[in-house]
Amino acid sequence: MKLRTLRTLAGGVALACSLLAPAAALPKLDLNAVVPVGPQVKVGKLANGLTYYIQKNGRPEKRLELRLVVKAGSILEDDDQQGLAHFTEHMAFNGSTHFKRHELVSYLQSIGVKFGADLNAYTSFNETVYQLPLPTDKPEVLEQGFQVLEDWAHGLSLNDADIDSERGIVLEEMRLGKGVEDRFRKALLPKMLNGSRYAERLPIGKEEVLKHFKYDAIKRFYRDWYRPDLMAVIVVGDVEPAAAQQLIERHFAGLVNPVPARPRTYATIPENRASEGLVLTDKEASNSMLAIRYPIMARPPALTFGAYREGLIESLYFSILGQRMGELTQQANPPFIQGGSGLSTVAHGYRVFESSAVLGKGGAAPAIVALVQENERARQFGFTASEVERAKKGMLRNFEVAYGERDKTNSGAYVNEYVRSFLDSESIPGIDNEYAYVQQLLPEIALAEINAAARRTIPARQNKLVVYTGPEQGAPALPGTQLVALVDAAEQLAVKAQEEKVYASKLMETPPRAGSIVKQSRNERLGTTELVLSNGVRVILKPTDFNNDQVLLSAHRFGGQSLFDDKDILNARYMSAIVGQMGVLDYSPADIAKVMAGRSASVGVGIGAESESLSGSSTKADLELMLQLAYLQMTQPRKDAAIFSSFIGKQRDLAQNSMSRPEAVFVDTIGRTLFNGNPRVPLVPRPADFDQIQLDRVMEMYRSRLSGSPAAGGKLRGMRFSRLPAGRAMLLGDSEEATYVQLVNPLVPEGVSPASANGKEYS
Repeated sequence: MKLRTLRTLAGGVALACSLLAPAAALPKLDLNAVVPVGPQVKVGKLANGLTYYIQKNGRPEKRLELRLVVKAGSILEDDDQQGLAHFTEHMAFNGSTHFKRHELVSYLQSIGVKFGADLNAYTSFNETVYQLPLPTDKPEVLEQGFQVLEDWAHGLSLNDADIDSERGIVLEEMRLGKGVEDRFRKALLPKMLNGSRYAERLPIGKEEVLKHFKYDAIKRFYRDWYRPDLMAVIVVGDVEPAAAQQLIERHFAGLVNPVPARPRTYATIPENRASEGLVLTDKEASNSMLAIRYPIMARPPALTFGAYREGLIESLYFSILGQRMGELTQQANPPFIQGGSGLSTVAHGYRVFESSAVLGKGGAAPAIVALVQENERARQFGFTASEVERAKKGMLRNFEVAYGERDKTNSGAYVNEYVRSFLDSESIPGIDNEYAYVQQLLPEIALAEINAAARRTIPARQNKLVVYTGPEQGAPALPGTQLVALVDAAEQLAVKAQEEKVYASKLMETPPRAGSIVKQSRNERLGTTELVLSNGVRVILKPTDFNNDQVLLSAHRFGGQSLFDDKDILNARYMSAIVGQMGVLDYSPADIAKVMAGRSASVGVGIGAESESLSGSSTKADLELMLQLAYLQMTQPRKDAAIFSSFIGKQRDLAQNSMSRPEAVFVDTIGRTLFNGNPRVPLVPRPADFDQIQLDRVMEMYRSRLSGSPAAGGKLRGMRFSRLPAGRAMLLGDSEEATYVQLVNPLVPEGVSPASANGKEYS
């Protein structure tokens, strides 16, 4: 399974015990041993060095995902080839041994493969990857699919006329890419990559080379680097592995490596020898951003169980640090709009510790202090026992979900995993083994070990590159040297350890008073059961088997913003977002996440132009928790002036940033002209809009729509409502327990009395 993805997720609850693989069945892991390839995939190598991965997977049915992965990208280009790795990728769709120009795309479209959406490719610094999904219901289509991959591998025509025709297309792609991001990237990369070859070999290349390169230059690149010892063929989908292996051998065993073969090496990135600050502004920039990048570190392949265990530890402490950073944004005057710290891959074999933030009205200084101090707090004092326990529950939960849904995983997820295995030596033990590994390793990871690992990873007063990027208007008056000085000063500030806080083990001590079912009917054709509750709500239940452990809730009714006067339209438009930010009962959203650690349920409320909606999801085990959240969202929303102030401030800052983008101004001008400034037409927000939103009025309006009290009239599609219309809820999922939805739905329309005693009762 995707270890890297799983380790960074949080939240959830244990599945039923029958789904769980017993950790005791696995022998004690030798941390020095290499993590073996799992039984779900067959990995092999042909005599010419080509690697292949084959996995039978039935989701989706009668579909196959093919990939040709080449360990060749722009970093390998000679001086006269800059941009030709990417150009070669383009030429793969311009004629080959078995497909004339335009024939390939036409053929694939004839069998239902869309160019761009399905058929695609990309080129990066170190690799080029070709993507081809196919239907498998016709043997001749399958054969042709492997023929396409073979032609890409060694049969491109590379005709002179076709090359000249493609120059304009690639140059236009380069032109379209020119903009603020491109200008920032060209200024940043030499600094970020310490002057290494990566900064000189952007995949798009150089305009002068693309216009004038000689035909032999691209043919030389193709001849040197498109060779079997640098290739992998990946086959995942509804196909028999033996048949897939035969196709691979038939189409690729005859490929020959060039003699002599140029050595395939990876560029090195030197250490940065001193701290540096960089301020980049542009009139087209929207967001103001800050990044603090510490020295780049070499990262050897993580092949052993010991490295796997280190990855688990790393994910635990970064998930906790991320939660702490997120809580800073809920302050009345948050230091940044968004911010966080973590390790990111820079290039093959390298990664870097970086702290970054989207800046608000306070600018760079408060963001620097907040980022550095949270890093320092974690480095000096580590994390609390309760934080680690919650992080472990969340991590285990996500492995449990992946294990429980292992037969419902789409082939594309496996393909991406095998691409990373070939390019970066990522281990691929399979979710069956991986879940067992985590069950054994996770309980043995001690708090002191996690804190020690965080202390080693988080930099302490090291050289750094501090970068500010943003619009010309509102740019900081500080030069780069002062940005570095601010970081150095923040590193010297004293910090205190995080206080341990005890959270309840459940949201509601006492469930709400149960209603009753007054009517029940069955639609055999649709496979649904419809209930009418004692408060007038209609509930439609639909069992499904799309996932093994998922329940979805969706509820709708007419009403929404249309029931409020124009003077309240901004309060109405942001009402559900604001209330959703503040939590329920006495719990902030951050508190709720901690109370629900190791469990999986979520609920959201939407107030649209003419309707109101409720959506939710959970596992079967946490269905009751999802319904509690729904009940509390509607009946006991939390009022928090600090979070409200934080939300309004961040939205005002984002609106200011948005209005600095030419396309946003263009869309806004057209909209305001077409609709004559009608307040009910949502346009690009202006900073001044948020001055009109009042917390007390938002709460009053929200309760009038969702807590059972009638709204004060309003127009909806030419009609006038004096009370709440009856709602309708639908619950889809893999559980007969879905009938519990009626327990907590408080949408009570005026005039509807409780049902008589002969209605069915639920407790």
